[in-house]
Amino acid sequence: MEALRAAGRAVLRSPRLARHGLGLRRRRKLPESWADMQEPLLEGMCFTLKYLGMTLVEKPKGEDMAAAAIRRIVATARVGARKFQKVILTVSPRGISLQDADTKEMVENISIYRISYCTTDKLQNKVFAYVAQSQESGALECHAFLSPKKKIAQAVTLTVAQAFQMALDVWEATHAAWRSWGGDSTAQQD
Repeated sequence: MEALRAAGRAVLRSPRLARHGLGLRRRRKLPESWADMQEPLLEGMCFTLKYLGMTLVEKPKGEDMAAAAIRRIVATARVGARKFQKVILTVSPRGISLQDADTKEMVENISIYRISYCTTDKLQNKVFAYVAQSQESGALECHAFLSPKKKIAQAVTLTVAQAFQMALDVWEATHAAWRSWGGDSTAQQD
């Protein structure tokens, strides 16, 4: 929990962090205990990052798989002499949305249920990555992003974990209510 609070403090101090959602809300300072609060996450926590790229992976999760995928993405990114796309990554219990920071155009919207893994790389500690199933092809893709600071990459990872937990809580509450009305899908019908 202390790591989450430290990451939250780093987020609060970061001048590059987009604390507003897609330019539609007024700027509002987050309290020191934002990690314990659900309201900011329900609205969507925004982070300004640079998109490094994507690679296909075979497994839906695993530290070794993610580290290898991040190494491939970073190596490919270093070879190319292009500027990285600056994106606003918004994390909410619905999922992750990516918006171009310059044009404000929506790049991608990934449902929380399609994301199988997220991590901050141990060697490239400013790199945040997540693994998600592609909507078009169904293939597993690892997307990597460069953050300005190590603490921000950790904050993004912890925020996604918090979003997973909130989505699970909502799903369990909905499922429990559905079962209480007699909609048990495990019961056999005659």
